[in-house]
Amino acid sequence: MTTEPSETYEGAGVDIAAGEAAVERIKNVVASTYRPEVVGDIGGFGGMFDLTGLGGSKPLLVSATDGVGTKAMVATAANRFDTIGIDLVAMCVDDLVCSGAEPLFFLDYVSVGVLDADQMAELVSGVAAGCKTAGCALIGGEMAEHPGAMEPGEFDLVGFSVGVVNADAVITGDKVAPGDVLLGLPSPGLRSNGYSLARRLYFEVAGRGLDDPAWDGAKTTVAEELLVPSVIYAPAVLAAITEAEVHSVAHITGGGIAGNLNRVLSPSTDAVVDTTAWQPPRVFDELARMGNVTDDEMSKVFNMGVGMVLVVPAADVAAAVGALAQFGHQASVIGEIVGEGSGQVHLSR
Repeated sequence: MTTEPSETYEGAGVDIAAGEAAVERIKNVVASTYRPEVVGDIGGFGGMFDLTGLGGSKPLLVSATDGVGTKAMVATAANRFDTIGIDLVAMCVDDLVCSGAEPLFFLDYVSVGVLDADQMAELVSGVAAGCKTAGCALIGGEMAEHPGAMEPGEFDLVGFSVGVVNADAVITGDKVAPGDVLLGLPSPGLRSNGYSLARRLYFEVAGRGLDDPAWDGAKTTVAEELLVPSVIYAPAVLAAITEAEVHSVAHITGGGIAGNLNRVLSPSTDAVVDTTAWQPPRVFDELARMGNVTDDEMSKVFNMGVGMVLVVPAADVAAAVGALAQFGHQASVIGEIVGEGSGQVHLSR
């Protein structure tokens, strides 16, 4: 009698034991992000958060979700996974703060081809580091092994965040008025946007490798430049909201300044942005040069060195700039709001 071999889940490419080992590796890292409002611990079927002590007469929960896009492919190729989680948190919490919400908690979802406990520990450590900077708790997540759908070493990373703002403090953009000033917060790298174009330009058009200089004479490699972690602006923006009147906040991601600032303008105003008011990081000049990319295309794809824009009355500029500086952000005036508009953004060169 012939005995057929017994098929197993591990034989199909999914290692349950590795998943359990990875959870054990990240438990302490996750717990280090907890705020006092967190109820329970990692390992349950849902994360709990007590809203009782947050105050406010009418607290509103605000949610946001995002991923890191094809920046994950750069991290995989470079075999560096310790900072991409910071990018993930930034993409989510810096959306929340645009409405004036304080980030409270965060959940992540990691899918991999083959679960590697070391890789997972690095990824989640990055998420935890981002949560600590943002002041939110990492209260849950999921690790999924997808053999066949993803190659060994490949991963995708997405996140979900929740914040709170009192109903009478929500920033909607309705108060934006002619004469308001645009404050730009500098972004040292590409954040997590435009990587499909950036990868094409560096690797296919210019033929550079990850270990090559980012440009002729650069002290950084291509990998280092493309993996510069995203700045997390949320705590600084919350401080600015406390110290100054802030009429609007725009997180500058895919679509650039014009494609994001227009989302938070009042319908009767326009924004005029002086693109000569700041110096974009060198990487943007190099990307444009490699592919002969037009100024309009660059401004549509990338943030060009501005990660967040605050719209404030002229009388509150000093207070807002001072609050932002306390968190290490050297904000600069990059434009103004004009009347008789239709919610459009004009880039002045």
